[in-house]
Amino acid sequence: MKSIIRSIPVRVTIQNVVASARLKHDIDLKAIVRAFPNVKYRPEVFPGLPFKLKNPRSCILLFDSGSMVCTGTKGEKEARRAVLEVVRELRDAGIAIRGEPEFTIQNIVASVDLDDATIDVEKLVYAAHRLGIRVMYEPEQFPGAIYHMEDPKVVFLIFSTGKLVCVGAKREEEVYTAVEKLVTILDENGLIVKGSR
Repeated sequence: MKSIIRSIPVRVTIQNVVASARLKHDIDLKAIVRAFPNVKYRPEVFPGLPFKLKNPRSCILLFDSGSMVCTGTKGEKEARRAVLEVVRELRDAGIAIRGEPEFTIQNIVASVDLDDATIDVEKLVYAAHRLGIRVMYEPEQFPGAIYHMEDPKVVFLIFSTGKLVCVGAKREEEVYTAVEKLVTILDENGLIVKGSR
């Protein structure tokens, strides 16, 4: 999604949603392997059975406890749809599934691009204490600064190129709120250099 925050063009793209779901009963993974010959299940290597979907494009890890982990979708609704599609396919194949799964978003990863602007990361590090924010920056170890935002509770990787990565949100709305808050802080403190790319 592209928007303007304080006269700065900002492009936010949800890259991955990690969701968990839970059935109220165990599931028979060996029965799933028999019903879906293309599924690869190696319990001696990993206890989860990866179940891949083409639409929506995702991978759902199924565990015999009835737990599921969905990765690879680009939105909350898509993640929920993927879990429900797996449940439908299992039922259609004769796998005993009772009730509907309890669904929870665990993490949303988004990339952010400040079009035609860079960020003075070193100046941000020096200003962090004055701004009352916690920023870690060790350029010898990693080229980006790490900022732990408290509200909403997310973590940003901030790069001098004007690119950001936001992780830890539980709702898409939190991503957009956090990005707007961070861009405002950066802009108000002269840390965004416009027209520099």
